[in-house]
Amino acid sequence: MIKKLLLLLGILTMCFGIFWGTRYYYTWDMTTTEEQSVVLKNRIETVAKMVTVEGYFSEVYDYKSYWGYDFSPFRKKALVRVKAKVSVGYDLEQMKIETRAGEKKVIISNLPDPEILSIDHDLDYYDLSQGTFNTFSAEDYNKINSTAKELIESKAKESDLFITADEQSNKMLEMIEYMVESAGWELEYAPRELKN
Repeated sequence: MIKKLLLLLGILTMCFGIFWGTRYYYTWDMTTTEEQSVVLKNRIETVAKMVTVEGYFSEVYDYKSYWGYDFSPFRKKALVRVKAKVSVGYDLEQMKIETRAGEKKVIISNLPDPEILSIDHDLDYYDLSQGTFNTFSAEDYNKINSTAKELIESKAKESDLFITADEQSNKMLEMIEYMVESAGWELEYAPRELKN
């Protein structure tokens, strides 16, 4: 009788061990991730924009927020590296081109000023720490993202991107002038001054 009880106890122990062993294995090694995405096309617009210069920026942004006192339970902070590509160029929809076939003349007016056409930026969070009573929310991440983009935009405006874009536009106008004159026509445009 004791042998049967020990055998039954051994079988139950082995079953219990297999159950917990497989449960532990599947809990740690079989991670389930679910993702879902819905992409909607809102609209398509035709644009006439010309990028003449791209600038690449890298910046470290230090964000810190705390309630009342700056010590660990009330503080949240993030160290973020921002990498960005800033495209500067021209919105050509403002420009007017007039042709006079009788005079064999092309007239370009309303030359636009260079502007920032796009800012593509990536954020890498290096050090995120939050206090017990002050944690990060979605609004905080959105604020960090928009502030980082504003910092890159201000650095781009302080750089020589606009001067370089203006030089590139002058080269493009010289190339257009050469093509028009090689066809026997004349190009006329009013040079503009850079406002920055």
